[in-house]
Amino acid sequence: MKIAIVGGGPGGLYLAALMKQLDPAHEVTVWERNAPDVTFGFGVVFSDETLGGIENADAEFAAAMADRFARWTDIDIHVGGRTHTVGGQGFAAMSRRELLHLLQERCRDLGVDLRFGTPAPDTAALRAGHDLVVAADGVNSAVRQASPDAFRPTLDTRRNKYMWLGTDLVFEAFQFFIKQTEWGTMQVHGYPYSATGSTFIVEMHEDVWRRAGFDTGPDLPPGASDEPAVERIRALFADELDGHRLFANNSRWLNFTTVRNERWHDGGLVLLGDAAHTAHFSIGSGTKLAMEDALALAACLHEHPTLEDALTAYEAERRPVVESTQRAAQASLEWFENIGRYTGQEPVQFCFNLLTRSRRITYDNLRTRDPHFADRVDEAFAKAQGADSVVPAMFQPFRLGPLELKNRVIVSPMDMYSAVDGLPGDFHLVHLGSKAMGGAGLVMTEMVCVSPEGRITPGCTGLWNDGQRDAWQRIVSFAHANSTARMGLQLGHSGRKGSTRLMWEGMDEPLEQGNWDVVGPSELPYGPASATPRELTRTELDRITAEFVAAARRGAEAGFDLLELHCAHGYLLSSFLSPLANHRTDEYGGPLENRLRYPLEVFDAVRAAWPADRPVIVRISATDWAPDGNTEHDAVEIARAFIAHGADGIDVSTGQVTKDERPAYGRSYQTPYADRIRHEVAAVTGTAVIAVGAIASYDDVNSILMAGRADLCAIGRTHLYDPQWTLHAAAEQDYRGPAADWPLPYRAGSRKPPTSRTDAIRPRLTLLRAEDPDRAVHLRWTPPREPAPVS
Repeated sequence: MKIAIVGGGPGGLYLAALMKQLDPAHEVTVWERNAPDVTFGFGVVFSDETLGGIENADAEFAAAMADRFARWTDIDIHVGGRTHTVGGQGFAAMSRRELLHLLQERCRDLGVDLRFGTPAPDTAALRAGHDLVVAADGVNSAVRQASPDAFRPTLDTRRNKYMWLGTDLVFEAFQFFIKQTEWGTMQVHGYPYSATGSTFIVEMHEDVWRRAGFDTGPDLPPGASDEPAVERIRALFADELDGHRLFANNSRWLNFTTVRNERWHDGGLVLLGDAAHTAHFSIGSGTKLAMEDALALAACLHEHPTLEDALTAYEAERRPVVESTQRAAQASLEWFENIGRYTGQEPVQFCFNLLTRSRRITYDNLRTRDPHFADRVDEAFAKAQGADSVVPAMFQPFRLGPLELKNRVIVSPMDMYSAVDGLPGDFHLVHLGSKAMGGAGLVMTEMVCVSPEGRITPGCTGLWNDGQRDAWQRIVSFAHANSTARMGLQLGHSGRKGSTRLMWEGMDEPLEQGNWDVVGPSELPYGPASATPRELTRTELDRITAEFVAAARRGAEAGFDLLELHCAHGYLLSSFLSPLANHRTDEYGGPLENRLRYPLEVFDAVRAAWPADRPVIVRISATDWAPDGNTEHDAVEIARAFIAHGADGIDVSTGQVTKDERPAYGRSYQTPYADRIRHEVAAVTGTAVIAVGAIASYDDVNSILMAGRADLCAIGRTHLYDPQWTLHAAAEQDYRGPAADWPLPYRAGSRKPPTSRTDAIRPRLTLLRAEDPDRAVHLRWTPPREPAPVS
């Protein structure tokens, strides 16, 4: 096979060496516009997984790398004048220059045609003369830019400014320096890469960068460093550098760009490394991803009979891994963009927040790595709650307005579509009763509709008559008599999403018969197949408000402990909030202030009708996940408005406002929206914030709570899988207390038996740690061995 590789960075060179190893008959040419001794940056970081793949593919090259590695297991976080050390992490890094020299030498030994200082021919010429063309030419790939229709790239340029520098201060561990300045928060990511140097990345929000005057720097020619800025950084971080030098190498202010492509290959042309994808430097190295790409691409080319099969397999194998990494990287970069939001946290909580920012490290994971630091996190959280003892965060009690909850787990509202004429029956008694007996602090009903026309489907429950009130009272009374859970009522109106089939018969599809008119703020259907709503008149708005009030009064009579007003997911009140559904030209449409008017009118009326000693909370969609829809910035203002009107809590969900939405699904993917609302609005007023969405484990719950991202967690589908999920979570965590109070008939099963020898001996290991905590030794930085000569 005749292979052209554009780009002589680590990914391109490593692929060239692998292909020649697999078959010396391959003709492999690498074009690199820079000279062989030109490299930008300082150190590169590798994971153990990547190193294992390299060792399996080329033991000789892996051994040469290992001779040059700096390894360490600690992270030092410098914040608030103190250093907090967290062990058990495990990193390896080396000089980027040495890595490139090793790869160049390996390629020469294997017979790769290396053409340094030579721009590659244009893509058409390369494709005409080669079986395979590999674009490994980085984030600004000229090859990718020449074929935008083939790859359909998106480039997301972020808000933070950063500069890549080096220092002769050899750090003993990975360093985060969090520095408060008169202009705002600045941070340094630092790590050793050799016995003589460390990487020193300075980062700050663009607003901080401007306030500090860094935006007045000189225009720089290619390859030049911003020396005035470097000199200022030397002065700003003089204490951190401790008299050591700071080096520049094409060091200038940059904005990180996240690169994504809808396709990675087109015929015999394929993208690799940063040309295909990027992930923020705060969670890992682009070099790491590029070399993993090279390993996968070489293996697929070797294993598959045709080029198209090989490239399809390569993309299928790598894309899920890369997308997972990019999701974590997105969470991490957004955390650092908003770092100023968290600097007021207690230092140990701040450190935990930083460590868990990408959602890849969790509380349990951290406890495995460094149990002593995890103990500090436990103690700090308990102290912040005013608790007498340390228990798992999810089992710390919480006061939601005037309501005491025994723990911080909520059974999220979930539509069951199993009512007849709005009447909840035995199904709902068993469904909600089992959840109440399952240990959660608060159990929410499904959306209970305020009128027959306000139902989503014929199977939805209601509270528009006294018979329904009495049926709900039976369920609430059972929960109160047989558990210590509190019961919450979610009230809503379907709006333009009404008159549809049961979920399992076709979600959001109109009924085949028996339809009723649907209504909304404007005559805009939810989706292409949805019915067009009638625009509501002033008289109809008043009538619907009265229906909400009547339903709230019946809910109070039924004994519910809490009411949640449903202003999310594209139902009636949500559709007033969203500019995608609300095109009115009267006082209820236009700017957000007007779009909020009717939902706030309903809230005020419901709050007045609901008992003052019981809380009212609001569920919102914090983003519409669609162009021109509501964003997280709007969500902050929406939350602020409801809190100003007396909401005791904000339940932060997202989306379901339009069929055109494109959610960024992933682990706890909605939590960042709750996090922002909590820190920017709710913390000031003491209003509770509830996180919801893809929270599937008690470890997720504890991690969210201890980082301060939310006060409570609402969990839905997991409770369908296991109605006793909260009780089982208590048993798994060895917690036996009032926040996880097993019903008397069930207590014989409340202790989890050991399932393995490891589980059986764990209590003894815990005891040993308590007896002799000094047995836990934190390994710090290990200098690399004397490097082999590099040509």
